[in-house]
Amino acid sequence: MLKYLLKNKTKNAGLGLDLKPGDKHYRAYIGPPKDYDLVSAMVFNLVTSLGLRQHHRVIDIGCGSLRVGRLLIPYLNQGNYFGVEPNEWLVNDGIENEVGKDLVRIKKPTFSFCASMEEFKEPLSLDFAIAQSIFSHCGKDLIKGWLSQLSFHLKDDGALLATFLIDDKDYDGKGWVYPGCVAYQPETMEEIASAVNLDFTLIDWSHPRQTWALFSKKSYDKSLIDGDSISWNKFVAKAKGNLKV
Repeated sequence: MLKYLLKNKTKNAGLGLDLKPGDKHYRAYIGPPKDYDLVSAMVFNLVTSLGLRQHHRVIDIGCGSLRVGRLLIPYLNQGNYFGVEPNEWLVNDGIENEVGKDLVRIKKPTFSFCASMEEFKEPLSLDFAIAQSIFSHCGKDLIKGWLSQLSFHLKDDGALLATFLIDDKDYDGKGWVYPGCVAYQPETMEEIASAVNLDFTLIDWSHPRQTWALFSKKSYDKSLIDGDSISWNKFVAKAKGNLKV
């Protein structure tokens, strides 16, 4: 069931800096605790440099303990943040420790505690989707499923920003692999994307361990990823004609 306001009694307070990735703590379970803030900033800076504005609608695939959501939820207009996360306890602890119930009440994010987007029957008309360190744990069957669903829910000029691990051969298993990781050839990702009418582009945005890619609909404006590195200055130069100072 889709839920807007959650009740919970947190069991995992603190930053968990002495824990290992995968330990059952809201920060550690989703990756190295020392990188929690780094990943938040990395994703938020990327999506804003590619044009995110407060009126856009965004889905956070595998939103976990709201590592990115804690920045996106207050930034976006009411009702514009969607989070998909099968581990409900992670979202509960993220709200308790990072976001707060008052902000959830004000901003009205939507959470789906499923391993897919099956609860969303009608197109969400999304401007952006984010899948940070999701495809690095997915067999091709899951990647195909996610890309198919996101192609359905993205606007004609929308895009998914996702990370994956690159290798010269593809992982040949199925399903979810965690806390281990899997890797793919870029050509494989491009082929899967093309099958659901998404363009695939590797993008130059630093990540501690993985590679960023853009999976875009046909009408997406690629001018902000073409040529030199992505930057906030480049976005503002493009948008300044619409900015009122």
